[in-house]
Amino acid sequence: MKLKVAVIGCGSIARNRHLKEYQNNDAVEIVAVCDIVEERAVEMASEYGAKSYTSYEELLKNEELDAVSVCLPNYLHAPVSIAALNAGCHVLCEKPMATSKEEAEDMINAATAANKKLMIAHNQRFVPSHAKARELIANGEIGKIYSFRTAFGHGGPEQWSVEGEDSWFFKKDQAFIGAMGDLGVHKADLLRFLLGEEFVEVAGFIETSAKENTDVDDNAVCILKTENGIIGTLAASWAYSAKEDNSTVIYGEKAILRIEDDPKYSLIVQYKTGEVVNYELGGIQSNAEGGQTTTHTINHFVDAIIEDTEPLINGEEGKKSLEVILGALESMKTKQFARI
Repeated sequence: MKLKVAVIGCGSIARNRHLKEYQNNDAVEIVAVCDIVEERAVEMASEYGAKSYTSYEELLKNEELDAVSVCLPNYLHAPVSIAALNAGCHVLCEKPMATSKEEAEDMINAATAANKKLMIAHNQRFVPSHAKARELIANGEIGKIYSFRTAFGHGGPEQWSVEGEDSWFFKKDQAFIGAMGDLGVHKADLLRFLLGEEFVEVAGFIETSAKENTDVDDNAVCILKTENGIIGTLAASWAYSAKEDNSTVIYGEKAILRIEDDPKYSLIVQYKTGEVVNYELGGIQSNAEGGQTTTHTINHFVDAIIEDTEPLINGEEGKKSLEVILGALESMKTKQFARI
C-alpha cells in the first residue's frame, strides 16, 4: 500500500521540490493538489495524475489521505497544518513553520493530539557537506568551537516564485518576514544542527534596502551567541545579485571548516597543523537553473511515517529555529540584544 499524499499550494517550492520528490518515491501516490489559482492546481493535477482543488478544506474533507505537504505563504502555515493534522494527516510544512511562537506551539499540540508526524522542511540538514561537518564537530575533530559565520543570499524570490515580482514573499500580511524568514531561518536551523547547541542571545540588523514596493526585510545580519559562548554572524539577503551564497565557516581550536565555500570542494578542513583535507560530496540544492532537486527532505518524511520514527526536524526543532528569527526581529525593534 502506497502512502496517499496531497500537496497544498502549487507554487515553485511545490513544483520544484515536493511534487518531484514525492513522484520519485516508490512508497508514495500523489492523489490531490490544491491552489487558490485554479489554473495552477489543474496544471499540476494533470502532470501528476492527481485530483485538483482550490479549497484545502474541501480537499481534506473529500480525500482519504496519509500525509500532506503545506507549501503556502507563511501566514497560512499554521492554520492549514493544524487543519490537516486534525483531519488525521501527517504534515510536512515549509519553513518558517509559523509567524509566532504561539502558532508554532499550536501546531505542535495539534500533532500530539492527533498522534501524527509534524516535520518542518529545513532541508539544509540533509546536505552531505553539512552532515559531514556535524560529524566532524561531534567527534571532536576540530576541538572547541570559537566562532562561525554563515550566509544565505541570492537575487530575490522574484527569480524563483511563480508570481515573479508580484509574489507573496514581498507582502508583509502574507509573508510576515522577508529574507530572514525565507533564508535566515534555514541558517539558524543549520547552525543549531552543526553546533549541537541552542542560541541564547541575538542582535539583529534587519533592513529593507534592495527591493522596491515591499514592506519586508531584504537584508539582514545577526550576531548570535550560544549557551556555551560560541559567537558568530548570520547573514540573509535578497541582494546578492551576481551569485548565490550558501556558505558557512566554523572556526575551531584544531581546524577551520569551510562549508559550501568553494566551487569544487563542498567541505574543506584546514587544520592548525597546516594539513588541508578537501571533500567532494556533491552539490547543495539551489534555486538556480539546473539546481539540485533532491533535497532528501521528502524521503526522510516518508520514511518517518512508514517506520514510525520521529522526523529529524519535528515541530519542536522548527519552533527553536523560528525563535532565533523572532529574537532577531525583537532586537531590531528594541535596539537591544534579545534573549532567546
